[in-house]
Amino acid sequence: MALNSKVPKGPIKDKWTDYKNHINLVNPANKRHIDVIVVGTGLAGGSASATLAELGYNVKAFAYQDSPRRAHSIAAQGGINAAKNYQGDGDSTYRLFYDTVKGGDYRSRESNVYRLAEVSANIIDQCVAQGVPFARDYGGLLDNRSFGGVLVSRTFYAKGQTGQQLLLGAYSAMNRQIARGKIEMFNRHEMLDVVIVDGKARGIIARNLVTGEIERHSAHAVVIASGGYGNVYFLSTNAMGSNVTAGWKVHKKGAYFANPCYTQIHPTCIPRSGDYQSKLTLMSESLRNDGRIWVPKHLDDVKAIKEGNKKPTELTEEQRDYFLERRYPAFGNLVPRDVASRAAKERCDAGHGVNATGEAVYLDFAASFERYGKEQAKIQNLVNPSEAKIKELGQEIVKAKYGNLFQMYEKIIDENPYETPMMIYPAVHYTMGGVWVDYNLMTTIPGCYAIGEANFSDHGANRLGASALMQGLADGYFVLPYTIGDYLADDIRTGKISTETVEFEAAEKEVKERIAFFVSNKGTHSVDYYHKKLGKIMWDKCGMSRNSEGLKTAIEEISALRKDFWINVNVPGTDTEYNEQLAKAGRVADFLELGELFAKDALVREESAGGHFREEHQTPDGEAKRIKDFQFVSAWEYKGEPKDAVLHKEPLEYENIEVKERSYK
Repeated sequence: MALNSKVPKGPIKDKWTDYKNHINLVNPANKRHIDVIVVGTGLAGGSASATLAELGYNVKAFAYQDSPRRAHSIAAQGGINAAKNYQGDGDSTYRLFYDTVKGGDYRSRESNVYRLAEVSANIIDQCVAQGVPFARDYGGLLDNRSFGGVLVSRTFYAKGQTGQQLLLGAYSAMNRQIARGKIEMFNRHEMLDVVIVDGKARGIIARNLVTGEIERHSAHAVVIASGGYGNVYFLSTNAMGSNVTAGWKVHKKGAYFANPCYTQIHPTCIPRSGDYQSKLTLMSESLRNDGRIWVPKHLDDVKAIKEGNKKPTELTEEQRDYFLERRYPAFGNLVPRDVASRAAKERCDAGHGVNATGEAVYLDFAASFERYGKEQAKIQNLVNPSEAKIKELGQEIVKAKYGNLFQMYEKIIDENPYETPMMIYPAVHYTMGGVWVDYNLMTTIPGCYAIGEANFSDHGANRLGASALMQGLADGYFVLPYTIGDYLADDIRTGKISTETVEFEAAEKEVKERIAFFVSNKGTHSVDYYHKKLGKIMWDKCGMSRNSEGLKTAIEEISALRKDFWINVNVPGTDTEYNEQLAKAGRVADFLELGELFAKDALVREESAGGHFREEHQTPDGEAKRIKDFQFVSAWEYKGEPKDAVLHKEPLEYENIEVKERSYK
């Protein structure tokens, strides 16, 4: 099948404006006759549902949680990017676009990214109008902080609760439409298949997770906003319920899947404590604004710390290796996530990891306590303040900025991060790949859209920090409501879509047969048994470090595991009650299929990109060297400033270097 990105012609800076000027529109009086299904109610799905309903469409919104407020977007901590240049430090739409494409190793679709940067400023205005309590500076203006991979401050934030506050804004907008009857909300419902009628997406099959009832729902278009698939690794920063099922079901019905092997490896996660852990906890990247990352220079000190004979605070500056500052002096601790993650893993692999498992580096705030403390002492006109007083003043400033994150760390690790440096280690976080979409955010199934993390388009091989919230809200508030209208303009005379058709009947039958198998199969292993085994294969052979031999082995192991799953899985309970193990069985079945595709995709990509590096390309000191691909060389080269690559042309005259060229069904 030929892929057509449908990117408008003309200069990249004019594409979105010209596109909006020429698309088909749906008359307001006709919108009330059109139904749209939105699967997922996080930032992307919630904002899309609210906006489409506000425009007049009839929306059916589906969430497997008990409320849209429980969507995993709530876990985003650090902030949301926007090119408003409030700090006057040189930011612009172009710079946000350039940073995003460069940070993704030039593997994102440039036209989509430029549009994202262009609408980013509108997102902040929208959210402020909804009452989102962004941090403000002394004069009352919205404050900004920096995130990795950029040289400006463009990240708007609400302490360490930005995702929660933004989600509450979208949720309030949804509630307004639920009260008006324009959104019909289906909580505790999971989409288990998409229904294709005459080549178009015309509905879904959903399961009521409380009663077990299988339901048919029709619409003129279906929007997938179900997030990412990081839980294919079992251990990740995702909520335990996060899954790939909605995206995978549309893929199996004909939607292409792009870049499945790219995942975000987040550098600042709380290290795993053992083999019985169910998930990992993210510490916001915003902490890298004030925390310095280091490991002991000497292995003797590492050993002493592990044995409890020495504290990290006892090491002098000369005994510490601030490896990010040493390797990347221009960006220091604020290099992109993939660079920071690879560097931390390399140091730990070399034996410098500081916890019992050897998988941790320090994130130290002592220098910030001193810097802020001295500043506050001057402001308060304190003469010759003691070191203790300076530290106390500095800690109060850090507490005001990150207090809830420090509190969360202490509850999990049982160490006071104000007195002892935090320990962090890379972990799977966001997924770069997803359902392939064109410029309209439509998949290769007409009438089926994918927005937010569920699609592949905006982040390439690696996402810059604070860009997930930006993409989710951009797609939901400002992009999809335009592009979906262009498609739905042909449906104003279609009328209600019937669920009493052979297509709905066949899809429902398939769903019921799978559920019946799970509850009747008397196997010997739990669902978690297979999920954990898959996760270990994925991390060991398809994680940050990959090689051809390991990936081939992974494909064989996942295939064998998948076959064993369908013979020996055991799901307790029935299908007519709330049965979390039954729901998880279906999700793990999809992860097993995705995992095999994931490994196959990684095998054919003979390159190091994003958070992953091929060992065939590894330099003696452990850093991944880059190879030419897609007509460019990565901007992130070891021991040096970022190179100017193909992208750095004024004006941008080239056409898209699209990920679609390396997409696999």
